[in-house]
Amino acid sequence: MSVAATIEAKLRAAFDPAEIEVIDESEQHRGHGGWREGGETHFRVRLVSAAFAGESRVARSRAVHKVLAEELAGPVHALALELSTPA
Repeated sequence: MSVAATIEAKLRAAFDPAEIEVIDESEQHRGHGGWREGGETHFRVRLVSAAFAGESRVARSRAVHKVLAEELAGPVHALALELSTPA
């Protein structure tokens, strides 16, 4: 399973999102720190979930980082997060 697919599966299981998008932005970072051939090092996640209701931006980010701890300790060098609740 690709890193992007693993990220999506873990986030779906943890947050039951109304919307989710996992974008591999690795190619935009070619030659920068953490980049490696084949990509899957730099990601942007857009996640809309009722699980974030009442949580601060920092608490939301911490929750996602906890779920993705293994990926952040390994293949993922950078993770940009856009986390919100349903409108």
